[in-house]
Amino acid sequence: MHGKHPTSSTVFEGCSVSGSARELALALIAISVAVIAHNHDNTDTARIPQPPGFPERVYRGGPCASDSAVAALGAMLFEDPILSVDSSTSCQTCHQPFAAFAHIDHALSHGVEGRIGRRNVPALQNLAWQTSFMWDGSIANLDMQSLSPITGHEEMSENLDHLLAKLNAHPTYPLRFRSAFGSDTITIPRVLRALGRFVAGLVSADSRYDRAMQGKDTLAENEQRGLQLFRRHCATCHTEPLFTNNGFASNGLQPNAASPDSGRIRITHDERDLFCFKVPSLRNITRTHPYMHDGRFKRLRDVLAHYSNTAALPDHTDPRVRAIGPLSDMERKDIIAFLMMLE
Repeated sequence: MHGKHPTSSTVFEGCSVSGSARELALALIAISVAVIAHNHDNTDTARIPQPPGFPERVYRGGPCASDSAVAALGAMLFEDPILSVDSSTSCQTCHQPFAAFAHIDHALSHGVEGRIGRRNVPALQNLAWQTSFMWDGSIANLDMQSLSPITGHEEMSENLDHLLAKLNAHPTYPLRFRSAFGSDTITIPRVLRALGRFVAGLVSADSRYDRAMQGKDTLAENEQRGLQLFRRHCATCHTEPLFTNNGFASNGLQPNAASPDSGRIRITHDERDLFCFKVPSLRNITRTHPYMHDGRFKRLRDVLAHYSNTAALPDHTDPRVRAIGPLSDMERKDIIAFLMMLE
């Protein structure tokens, strides 16, 4: 989209723990964040815009001394490799602003010591309206989400006690935490809260599509055809205006030998979730290649060719995907012309 950030199509408003130990850490932080959110009126999120036509925000923050200071602290942490075990890898290493906070360099995420992850790096946009996070929906609270990459072996691989020691010894962070939270006490819930508030402010809502829907711009003929085709074939899952239904679907991909992944079933243990992955938003889609949970497609035309080849879709494919049906070359070009309006 066209916005205020000079290098991004998204606007910024504004331990190695493993196994059961990591699950316990996640649970404890979840309790802390939930208590914070429950006991306050969350007025600190007022500066996150509510774009016309968007549903009510899901994200609710917690207590702070200054909302702007929390967001600024989150931005500082997001860019700082101090969050990783060897201070080599930041959140922004993978979530690159010029790519709508996705990662266009690799099919799969890269972490410390050159470790390769299992999944493609998703874009960060309109997270304040999402109900779950990660490709498998394993996290349901935005303030908790960053705990997974920080402690994940394939990503930042940090120990939480080590992280707190580094932040407390830093010449600037204690003062920044005081500005944000009213005291210089640095805790993991506060770290997560700041990161959550920062990414909650990454709002994409001023694309040519948005302006056209508001009568401020017009669609070319191929874009208009593309919009109608999109609404007929794609919008059940990629629902306007967020261009996601926040759900999960099996999109007909066979497991990739380079990254075998059974999807959401790993979380729910429900056979119906086999090979199901979160439906991503299509906003800024031209900036966020490669595509799919494993980054196997480099071009949008490859994605549409996959969905159009109905006969080759395996049995586990979601019926909504099967219903897309064959698309002609011209129809695919028109859909892509429309998708280009979403930045």
